[in-house]
Amino acid sequence: MPDKGPERSHAEDGNAWHDARQAVMELRDILIAAGMETEFKFLTADVNAFGRGIVSLGRVSPETARRLARLLRAARLAMGDEAFAGGGLEGGEEHAG
Repeated sequence: MPDKGPERSHAEDGNAWHDARQAVMELRDILIAAGMETEFKFLTADVNAFGRGIVSLGRVSPETARRLARLLRAARLAMGDEAFAGGGLEGGEEHAG
């Protein structure tokens, strides 16, 4: 099967669930650092019917959503709009600011 480059689905190489699981672990690490790990009880990795990895955050309280919004706002201020919106932290790299 020809390589479709970055748009190739993870299901094609058998890593869809593992990719989703890695994303869950990266997010969980940040939630732990923010003291919010227990507020995302339903954070899980899965694969959808099309073989694509998905991450489910689950339901959270309004206060948890506000805390997450504050965390993301702080990241945006620290990183700047261009890096924040443009995915400037590929692969879980730390921001060297």
